[in-house]
Formats: sequence, C-alpha cells, structure tokens
Amino acid sequence: MLYGRAAEQEALEALLVAAASRRSGAVVIRGEPGIGKSALMDWTASTAARRGLRILRVTGAESETDLAYAGLVQLLWPVQEHIGALPEAQADALRAVLGTGSATGVDRFRNALAVLTLVTELADRQPVLCLVDDAHWVDRATTEALLFTARRLAAEGVVMVFSARTGAFDAAGLAELHLSRLSDAEAARVLAARTLPPALVERIIAESGGNPLALVEFAASPAVQPEPAAPLPVPERLTGLFHAQIAGLTPRTRTMLSLAAAEDRGHLPTLVTAGRALGVDLRDLDGADQAGLVCITTDRVVFRHPMIRNAAYHAVAPSRRLAVHAALADAVDDPDLRARHLSAATTEPRETVAADLAKAAGRAHARGAYASAAQLYERAARLTPDQRRRAVRLAEAAEQALAAGDVDHAETLAIDAGNTAVDGSHRARVARVRATVAFEREAPGRAAALLVDGAAGAGREHAAEMLRLAAGYGWFSGEPGMVHTAAGQLDALGLPDDAATGMALLVEQDYAAGVRRLDRYVRRIRAGDGDPDRIHAIYAATLLGDDEAVLELTAAEIEKYRRQGFIGRLPKILQNRCSALFRAGLHQDAAAVADEAITIARDTGMRRRLDEIEVALAWIAAAEGDEARCRKLVADAADTSRVAAACALSFLDLGLGRDEAALRRLEAAHAGPGHHVTVLTTSMPDLIEAAVRLGAADRAAEPLRRFEAWAHAIRQPWAEAVALRCRALLTGSQELYERAVTLHGKGGRPFERARTELLYGEWLRRDHRAPEAREHLMTALRIFEELRARPWAERSRSELRAAGASAAPARPAGPSLLDRLTPQELQVTRLAAEGHTSREIAARLFLSRRTVEHHLYRAYPKLGVTSRRELARLELSDGGSSS
Repeated sequence: MLYGRAAEQEALEALLVAAASRRSGAVVIRGEPGIGKSALMDWTASTAARRGLRILRVTGAESETDLAYAGLVQLLWPVQEHIGALPEAQADALRAVLGTGSATGVDRFRNALAVLTLVTELADRQPVLCLVDDAHWVDRATTEALLFTARRLAAEGVVMVFSARTGAFDAAGLAELHLSRLSDAEAARVLAARTLPPALVERIIAESGGNPLALVEFAASPAVQPEPAAPLPVPERLTGLFHAQIAGLTPRTRTMLSLAAAEDRGHLPTLVTAGRALGVDLRDLDGADQAGLVCITTDRVVFRHPMIRNAAYHAVAPSRRLAVHAALADAVDDPDLRARHLSAATTEPRETVAADLAKAAGRAHARGAYASAAQLYERAARLTPDQRRRAVRLAEAAEQALAAGDVDHAETLAIDAGNTAVDGSHRARVARVRATVAFEREAPGRAAALLVDGAAGAGREHAAEMLRLAAGYGWFSGEPGMVHTAAGQLDALGLPDDAATGMALLVEQDYAAGVRRLDRYVRRIRAGDGDPDRIHAIYAATLLGDDEAVLELTAAEIEKYRRQGFIGRLPKILQNRCSALFRAGLHQDAAAVADEAITIARDTGMRRRLDEIEVALAWIAAAEGDEARCRKLVADAADTSRVAAACALSFLDLGLGRDEAALRRLEAAHAGPGHHVTVLTTSMPDLIEAAVRLGAADRAAEPLRRFEAWAHAIRQPWAEAVALRCRALLTGSQELYERAVTLHGKGGRPFERARTELLYGEWLRRDHRAPEAREHLMTALRIFEELRARPWAERSRSELRAAGASAAPARPAGPSLLDRLTPQELQVTRLAAEGHTSREIAARLFLSRRTVEHHLYRAYPKLGVTSRRELARLELSDGGSSS
C-alpha cells in the first residue's frame, strides 16, 4: 500500500493504459533518498504485469557506473533471442554489447538505435514496460542508449520509467514526476499499523520530515534516534541509523556484508568463493538477514535499500576493504570485473593492474562505451609506474572522453598527457584532442595552431590529415596565415592538397587559381578517384557555389551513414544539405532535413551542432519574412556561425525594407576576421542592393569587385547572372539586366532569379515601360509566391500595381498538398512512395516501424489517398536523392 502517491500512480497507470493502444511514453520519477521511488517502481511493475505488459528492468549499481553497458546487459539479457530480427549492423552492435559477438567501428549511437529497434519489435508482440531504477547509478553508455530510445518513442506501445535522485540524472526532454514528502496525516497512516505510544508517533513524524523510509526505520529503532533539535538532514540521519545497526552485528557479519556491498551484484557464487578467502561464509549473513538489512534468495543477496549498502561498505576499516576487493578479484571470471576489483584493491602504481584496466578500456571502446573507456584508461594511467606509458594512457583516456562528448575532461586529460615527453606521435595525438576541444569551444584559430604544431611530430599520413583540418579551421577563424601555413607544410611533405591550397588562394582573393584547385579536388572526389573524402569535398563545392555537387555529395554521405547506422555523424551533413536545398529553392525540403538534424542533435546531446543547424534554418525564416522566428533561431549562434547569422539577419532586413540596417550589419561582418568566408561572399549582392537603394553606390564598389571576381572564377550561371544584376544596379544598363535574365534561364538558385526579375521590372517601370515591366514582375511574383517569400512577394505585387496591373494575383488560399504534412511526415511519405517498406524507412530515419506507420496513417487523409499505391502516383520528389 502506497500513501500520498495517488497523483503519481494515476499518471503512471495512464501510460500503461495508453501502451495497450500502441501509444508510447516516458517519464522520470525524481526524489531524495528514501522518498519511495523504488516502491513506486515496484507498484508500476506489478500493475503492468496485471495488464499483460512485458517487463524489462534494470537497477543501477553505484559500483558499476564505469562498467560498459552493465545496465544494458541486465536489461536485455532476457530478450537476447530476439536480436536476430534486427538489421544486421544493429544486431552485431547489440551482440557486441552483450558479449555474444564482436563488432568493429561501433558508433555509440548505433547501439542506441539498436535498443530502440529491439524494444519496438518486442512491442509488436505485446506492450513493453522498461523500468530503470536508480538511473543515476546506471553506466553512461546504457543511459545514453535508453534516453535516445525514450526520446524517439511515439506509437509503439512502449513505456519507459526512470527513477533517480533529484539533480543526479540529466534527462532533458522527458516528463518528470517529483515525489514530495508525506503530509503529517499521510505519515500517520503509514505508522497506523504499528503499536506505538502517541507521543512517540508524533516525535517520529516530526523527525522523519515526511520521508517514508525514515518513518519506517525510525519506528523500527526509536531508541537510537537523535533528539528533535538535531541539525542533520533526514538522509544523513538515516545513514547514521544504518551505521548504528551494522555496528551492532558481529565482525564476521560485518565482513560478509562489506563483501556483498563491494560485489554489488548480489551474486551468491562469487560471494561464497570470495568469503572463503576471508574466512567467512553465507551463514555469517544470517544476522543481517534477521535484522532486515538484506534479503537472501536462492542465488542473490539484495540490500533492502542502497543507503544500507553504502553503510555496509564503509562499516569495515579501509585495510579490510582492500582485502575484500582483492578476494573478489580472485573470485570473478569476468575480466572487466576483475580489473575493477584489482584497481580498488591497489593503493600504489602497479603495471599488471594498470595493464588489466587498459585492456578493459579497450573492450569498452570496441563496444562504443567511450565514457567507460575514458574512466578505465584514466584509472590505468594513475596506476602506471612508467611515466611515458602513463602519458600514453592519459592520451587514450582523453581521446575516449572526447568521443563521449566530455570536452572539459578531455582537455584536462590531454594537458596532463602532454606534460610528459614521449615522442612526436604522442604530441600529435594530444594536439588532435586539444584542437578539437578548442574548436568546440569556438576557438578555431587556436585549434588550427595546435594542429599545425602537432603535425610536425606525426607520421606522414597523420600529419597530412591534421594539416588539412588545420587549413579548414584557419579558414573559419579568419586567420589566413594558418591556411597558408597548413597548405605550405602539406606541399613540404610532398602531399600537396588541392582543397587546402585552394582555400589559401581564395584568402588572397586569387579566385581564378583558387577555384581551379578546388574544382579539381571536387571533380576527383565525385569521380571516386582515391579516398572518397566527401566531407572536405562538400565544403569545397560550397566554396564553388556548386549546389548540384553539394546535393550529390551530401546524398551519398547521408546514404552511407544511414546504411551503417552512424546516426551521430548525420546532423552536420544534414545541415549542409539543408543549406543547399534552400539555395536550390526547395525550402520545404530544407525544413524537413533540418527538422531531422535538429531532432537527432537534440536526442544525442549535440548542443553546439543544434545551434549551427538553427542558423541554417534561420535563412528560410528570413526569406519568408518571419522575423520573430529568424531572430530566435540565431539568438544562440556560436562564434563560428556568427557571420552566417549576421548575413541571415541582413537578408531579413533587406526583405523587410530596412536597407540601412542590412547595409550596416553586412559592412560590419565584412570588416571582421571572417570577411573571406563563402556566406559573406554570397551576401555581397545584398550589401550592393542595400547601398544602391540608399543612394550610397560608392559603398558598393569594393563588394561588387570582389563578388564579380568570385563569380567569374566559379563560372556558375546563377552567380554570373547575379554579378551582372549588381553591375546593372550601379550602371542602369538594360543590356546587363537582359544578359542576367538569360543566364538565370540556365537554372540554379530560383530566389536569385526572382530578385533579378524584380529589380529589372522596377527599373523598366521607372523607365516608363510598364508592359515590359509587368512581364518581369509577374515572373518575380510567381517565384516568390512559390517560395513563400511573403515580403518579397508583397514588394513585387506593389510594383505590379504601380506598373498598372489591374489585379496582382495573391498566392492561392490554403496550403498546398505538401504544406499539409509535418517535416517528418513528408520524409516518411516520400520514402514510402519510392517503394520502401516501413521497416526500411524506420532503419533509414532512425525511427521505430510503428512510428513510421503512425506518420503514414496521419499523412494519408491529408494527401487524399488510402494506400501506398495511390501515394506512389503523387509528385513528392525533393529534387535530389536521399534526403
């Protein structure tokens, strides 16, 4: 019987009821120690069992927080026979986690995706309840996988319930139930079954402060309670009570209890073996069992509460605890557990123990448990006598911490590792970690410098990789010297790099030579000649204004990551694709891609990437004149995205007729350190138009010179057309306008074509040639309406009225067919229309099959269809493959 938890029970039961109707949900139960979290979890389990749900449960153990996937093994071991139904890459990943197979190149988020797929496959047979008790003690690799799963549930019939201490478990995005202390009346009901004097009942209620565990324990041992004025909080008073109870046991019982506390899994065979080495056995636990401190079953010893376990662990002298861990190390078969106990039993450097820990770290890394690997490598380093070997293990720990997303700790470990001279390879390794940290902290210039310095000691191939990255960081930082240095060192290594050299030449504004090198690089990668480094090629193609190449390369890279299950690598590529789709005039597709990127970045904790994707999305809001949304999206822009954010806001200002604000913002960006970056180069037409409209043509001269040089070098029809348009704005040349319109007819960037048609139409109207003006203004209006560019469409419509058009048509009322769909519905329906099954779509989009079918169910009536066959007849393409 639970008291004072009616609201929480109602909320949890509602989730269980919903699961029967294929609806999913997740919640975190929070509260202080002893507040009743586990009791509520037990109630949820028994209620779910009565309702016919399959129950998967894991309980966190403080001693296993660094044991890679210990929680996932506990949770999934009973259902491992179902793993074979998963896609091969996911099945291999889970088998590696469970120790029944091996996997290489594992991405930690692929393991998370495999968990999502498995639990939703199980839910096809019967609804599933996953209970994660004491989540604050579950290893990080497991919690990452389970939180990812919880955030992506929708319509599968899966319920996930976590319990955790207040402030000790970050589960952003999940609903929470906060357990409060019991009222005096509720506390009295808890004690009603006990025969206690009224005065004692009042004292216990006052002393417990409404903490249920305190009520029970204080009532069971009233003689050892502190006086009412005692200053200690309730949890500390409970700890004191448990210490007192344990102190009253025999020394042999205390030893056996400390052994069980250190082992922490309650595994009786291990305890029996270890106890024999310490001269104790299971009979010595009888006193603890009779005192209600533990419960002994046929194969397990379970502490009644984690606070009792903690008290038992510290109930023996430190020297005795060392002996306990040494005995456990000899008793266990699992090499990871053995390494952990040997570490706890060792107080001074010892290479044999350090080597065992390093091997355990390697196994954790192989399974994608990077946080656990980092902890184990670090512990191995602290126990390593040889200083050079210690430094190498610290560097390994730093790499793993970085892979786990723990940037601050990675830097601390890397600095420590770098304090010991080993060799050039070690210096390069440390430099790579520190450079990545610097870039994540928005210091790309420092990142470039670290890489250039570290490359000097690296092997030839590793040095080339570091220098290429340094050139990119130098480009972003606005430090042309770093770009030149990196390119020069690549040449000196006999490994000239077209991408790095091309960027160096662009910084010098030698556009012709720079573009030749970049174009050669992109062509080589697109042709599949050599190592397909599409990441660098995507950026090089962006520098070339080649939207077709960017769409082709991002499609190939996205397809590769989807096939391999590397979800953690997708957000950046999706961001690149979003920007290219926007430039290609496919705004709705860009929004859909950005929506997926944002969801993945949020679900996987990529805060910095999330900010960058939002800046990319701000361009769509700017084009549509949605000022509030645009400003919100750029509000948290990182330093490396601030030029792009400024350009997006300037584009917004220009569309809303705020020419002075647009000009001022762009001139400030042009004067800053990132003046050479592509987004600013392609925003120069905005600066030129704003300057001309303000009658400040002199402020447009230099930007026009720069843009014309770039446009002539890249030879993209859209760019050359825009250059002609800008020159026509300054000179009033009809010939230039006509040539611009003709070049736009070759395709590319429809928004820019509409702007050219608008400006030419405005020029013709001012020249009193209204019939000709109307033709171009109507074309501009049509394109702007298709692109939902409201302020630009209004400007076109106003010009049409001024040109004597009797009725300027507005955009048709109501949404178009695709407007009716959410971004995820759009992605799902497109793939379904292409003939993909629900299972295939789920694997590609990292969703559950049920969620895919839920989206289709919702999309069909919006599109006026009832089947996939009818869906295939609709025009749903996005102008490029593999969104």
